[in-house]
Parts: sequence; structure tokens; C-alpha cells
Amino acid sequence: MRTLELLAPAKNLECGMAAIDHGADAVYIGAQRFGARVSAGNSVEDITLLCQYAHRFEAKVYVTVNTIFYDNELEDVRVLLAQLQEAGVDAILVQDMALLSLSDFKSSIPLHASTQTDNRTADKVAWLASLGFRRVVLARELSVEEIREIHHQVPDVELEVFVHGALCVSYSGLCYASQYCFGRSANRGECAQFCRMKFDLVDADGTVIEHQRHLLSLKDMNQLANLEQLADAGASSFKIEGRLKDIGYVKNVTAAYSQALDQLVAARPDSYRRASRGHSTCSFTPDLNRTFNRGYTSYFAPGRQPDIASFDTPKAIGQYVGRVGRIRDGKSFTIESTVALANGDGLCFLNDAGELQGFRVNRVEMISSGRRGAAETRLYPLALPASLHSGMSLYRSQDQNFEQLLAKSAPKRKVDITLSLRATENGFSLAIDGEMMATIEQPHQTAQSPQHENMIRQLTKLGDTPYHCSHVDIPSDFDFFIPSSRLAELRRAAVSAYEKVSRARIYNKRCGEEGQPSASSVDVPAYARDYFYNVSNKLSLGFYESQGKHLSEQAFELSVPREPLIMQCRHCLRYSLGYCVKHGGKKPQWHDPLSLRLADGRCFRLQFDCNHCQMNVYVTDRR
Repeated sequence: MRTLELLAPAKNLECGMAAIDHGADAVYIGAQRFGARVSAGNSVEDITLLCQYAHRFEAKVYVTVNTIFYDNELEDVRVLLAQLQEAGVDAILVQDMALLSLSDFKSSIPLHASTQTDNRTADKVAWLASLGFRRVVLARELSVEEIREIHHQVPDVELEVFVHGALCVSYSGLCYASQYCFGRSANRGECAQFCRMKFDLVDADGTVIEHQRHLLSLKDMNQLANLEQLADAGASSFKIEGRLKDIGYVKNVTAAYSQALDQLVAARPDSYRRASRGHSTCSFTPDLNRTFNRGYTSYFAPGRQPDIASFDTPKAIGQYVGRVGRIRDGKSFTIESTVALANGDGLCFLNDAGELQGFRVNRVEMISSGRRGAAETRLYPLALPASLHSGMSLYRSQDQNFEQLLAKSAPKRKVDITLSLRATENGFSLAIDGEMMATIEQPHQTAQSPQHENMIRQLTKLGDTPYHCSHVDIPSDFDFFIPSSRLAELRRAAVSAYEKVSRARIYNKRCGEEGQPSASSVDVPAYARDYFYNVSNKLSLGFYESQGKHLSEQAFELSVPREPLIMQCRHCLRYSLGYCVKHGGKKPQWHDPLSLRLADGRCFRLQFDCNHCQMNVYVTDRR
């Protein structure tokens, strides 16, 4: 039996607790500094509170310390690690190998290799494992079969895969576009989203093949339908992207994936189990189409496929609701839709210029019921866009009713326990799940009337605790009288002791996973050697030298090469536009090389590495 973990994002303490409540087995969160989302930092005090809350359900908290560090920051990193250890975090995500060389940092916290370390081969995963990394977060671009092969070759390493949310177009850790163009390093948590910008695609002659489109902007990932395939391939943790997302997004997406994993475990109980304890019942039906998304793709899970990009807009389009019908007086219009629209909904459409426009619905009037559950409705926008006309597709980007449901959703996650009441020599004892937890001294007094119902009622008053009693075991010949106040005292003592035992179990389990093996004879693979230019401090440099490797370049943030390679992408424009001869596309009519050109004239040359099915983006001086 393998353990499956749903890993949810936490922008802050509130989001983290909501993720746990809605079914997450673990959450990942950033501290005040050194996380790969600089604007999503949290105090150590809040992280401590989140750990305490999560551990009640044997859920875990991972902290992102996955930026590269400068020399003058190493002491601050050392202090932060000690604080996180004291806070009780269950793992830290790492990019910079300097962390392995911090002399006074004893690795009592398991290490996870962040996706920023460019993890796409079995030899890279094996090398990271030899350094003491217990888990490796794989590149988003890998197919199910590639994940299966990695697991086959390194079966003892936990593999974490992304299953939902925004996609970076470049392999993580190998994108320098934001640093080059805006002085904001993605490897320092400051990505300016270069990939969401508009470009012209031009050839060597200056011919414009595509004009001002979002050619590097990808749809959002959605692997809800592929969870079983990913689990069977060897993935053990399923990660939702979104540490900048609001609490409604976290509730909806976490609940959707948690329910899907529960169904998988229920269907195959001999193969899989969930990583944490407890269950929650949502007050809403999760629906991924009703929350923020740029359109969905399963990306490369089934192999290379078309339509993974969102060339028209990098913004959230939302749920398709229908086509515009009759427009009247420039103030209202009709729509036939199976979707129930509401006052306050936000709608959007692509105008004739291909630009996404949005507006707010001020009033909704039902006209008539239509065929197959559709209804004809008249909508009165706050202001009707002049570019809206009949026949246009409409999408709901803000769902007023659903957002209200999410805002009200506050499930109490509960762990099922069994209670066993017994008589002792001098009183009574209460066991939880078969473990003796508390005793009281109380004279054995024979009851004058049946007491079992009252005993069950008093013992199961678990209130705000994280527990729900599924069964109370009282022997049939148990005919003692115990005052209700003493039963309540026994219950409180037993629950308190059980919580302490649960916390100790989490701690001991984590300690059992400790140990950072020294680097073995596993060689540094080619991808690791290529990764050297993210070395930004003396400890990281010393680490690689201790591995017998010598640095030829500094981190991009410290020394920019001439006409540098700023992106390495599995997304390929030749393929997406239908011109990949290798995969049966049309023969292109343009003259290579192709370039991407921003509106300000800056150009970026494209190199198509067909042997590796990879598109590389270089800076060029040509304007």
C-alpha cells in the first residue's frame, strides 16, 4: 500500500488552515524571506500556528526556502532554518545547494528538492537522493510515462508532481527572462511574468508570422482526470500551484482534488491510502470551471499535444456560459444558457481585435425556459461594451453565487475515533483507538437505573476538538454509576493525552525520516552540470567543487553573458502552429531563425532543438 498526499498552497495562515479543513494532506507556505514567491511571505509565528493546526490531523507543513542566496544572506538563512526547526515544520523546499553546507545546520528537517533544481531525469533524481533529499519535485513538463521510468529507476525517492494551476513556460530554475528584461529574478522569487506578454513572431527577413499575441502564455494545468495514472506511475504527492491565490481558490481546488483522491482510495483500498487523518464535508460542490483559470490543459501528461497555450489572453477567461443573442437599445441583451447567471456576475468576451474585455452584470431577468435545460435570459450590464455583438461567446470570470458559497464554507475536519470505557481497581479508564489515555479514581457504585445512554452522551461531547466518536465500547455488564462531571473530566483528560500522543507520533515519524546521507558515488548528471550557473554564493561554489566539479559561470543574476539563453521550453511554437515536420506538421514557408519581438522592439531568437523536442529562447541585439 502506498500513501498519497494532496499538497495545497498557503498564501497565509488563513489559507493554510482552509486547505487543511478542505482535505489537504499537506500545505506549503513561504516564510518572510527566501521563498520563490517574494510577495507571499509569512512570519515564523504564523507558520508555528499552522504546524500545530495541521498536526492535529497528521497533516504536514512544508516551507519554501527555494531561492538562490547571496553571500551576505547566508547567516539570515541559517537563523531562519533554526527557527523553522523550532516551529515544527515537516520539510523545507530547497534550490540552493549552499543550504547543504551550512555548518551548524543539522538536518533534522527532511529536505525536498524544489522543481527549481530542474528535475526531469532519473539520474538527477538519484543524485539528489544521494545528497539526502527525501523528495524531489519533478518538472511540470514530464509525461506519465517519463514519471513511471524515473520511479522505476529510483523507487525509494518520493516523487512530487504538479497537478493543477498556472504553468511556467520555461523549465523551472532555467528562466532568466524576467531578470534580463526587468531586473527581477525568478530564482529570487520576483518573476515579472515575461511569458504573459505580447509578441510578434518574425522570421529572418522580418516577415511577421503572428502579430502581437501571447505566444509564450500557457493555459492552466488540470490533472484531475489523471490522478490514478500519476499514482500508478509512482507519484506520491500531488501539488496544487497557487501561493498567490485567494482563499476561495484554495477551498474549491483543494476540495475537488481531495474528493477525487478519496474516490481513488475507496476504489483501490489495497493499493492506496491518504497521508493524513480526518474527513470534512463541504457545504458546496467543488467545480474547477467556476474558479480562476486560463482554460485547462493536461499539458504533457499524455505526451506532446496541441492546444496547451492561450495565445489570445493570459487572463482568466472562466466558464463558458453561452452566446450573445439579441442586443436591445444598447443597454441589454439576451443569452440562452444552461448556466444560472446572477446579479453581480462578471462576464468577459474576446472582441474583434482579439482583446479580452469584461463587464459586470447589474441585473438578470429570466425570459423563458429553453431546450435541454437551457434558459433564455436578458442581461443588463452596468455598462454595455460597444464592441459586444450578437453571436459572440461569453464567459463568466466572476461567479457571484459560487464566491458567496465559498466564503461561507467553513467545514470542521474531524478524525474518527473509538472510545472504550472500562473499570479499574480504583476507578475507571478511557481508551482511544485501543490506547489507554486516562484514568480517574472513583468509587465503584452500582447504578440504580441504566446509565449507558448517558455515558455515551457525555463521552461523545467532543465539541471543538478535531475528533468525532464513531463508536463507544462499554461492556454489557458495566452497571456502575459515574457522575456526569467525572465522565466529562475523564473525556477531557483522555482527549488531551491523545492529542499529545498524536503530536509525538508526527514528531517521531519526522525524526525517523531524518538523516542526510553524505554524497555517495553517484555522479553529478549532465543536467546538474548545466545548472551550475545558478551558483550565487561561496558555499554553493564550495559544494560543487567538493563534488569534483568546477564552476565556469556565475549565476545569471551576478554576471549576464552576451546574448544569453534565457529560457528552455518544452512548449514549441513550431509544433503549436502546426509546422513541426517531426510530428507530421506542414513545411514552414518562413526563413529561419525565428524571433519573438516585443512592442518596444526588443528581440529574442528562437532555437528549435528537435532532437530533444525543446525550444530555446536567446536574447539578440536585433531590433
